[in-house]
Amino acid sequence: MLASVFVGTSLDGFLARKNGALDFLPPGGGEEHGYLAFFESVDALVVGRGTFETVLAFPEWPYGSKPCFVLSSRPLDLAAARERGGVVEQMAGDPADVLARLEKRGMRHVYVDGGVTIQRFLRAGLIQKLVVTRVPVLIGEGIALFGALEKDVHLEHVQTRHYPSGLVTSEYRVRR
Repeated sequence: MLASVFVGTSLDGFLARKNGALDFLPPGGGEEHGYLAFFESVDALVVGRGTFETVLAFPEWPYGSKPCFVLSSRPLDLAAARERGGVVEQMAGDPADVLARLEKRGMRHVYVDGGVTIQRFLRAGLIQKLVVTRVPVLIGEGIALFGALEKDVHLEHVQTRHYPSGLVTSEYRVRR
């Protein structure tokens, strides 16, 4: 099973403001920077509760009919996402267990999103591909993309692309 991350951050490495706001990101994600092709390549998404609650506030459900598995041990109200066409399901468990269950269901490539969720999957050694798009803005504080790690995570640079708006997208493979 391939588990990948594709995220946008401020230049100083924050996914969101402390309150979860994404107002520093370009409207609609900005110019196309590889996200559409990446999104087409995945079978499903695995997101944390915070990310799920954030995207529920978007004008449209952002994942179309792609299955979205929301990790939370507390009850969730999935009805709002389903009413907007979302195919959502709640899951709980450690990252290895979650991926094993999804693989049994035929998933081959999952998109892992959300600060804490990304950090948990990275610490478990389950992320193979990491794509980070840096937005040319400094916000000073917020929710960091990377948290504390028990050991270094070594990366192999695949490519970096830059765009007229100032977006810079770098792709890495996680070395084992």
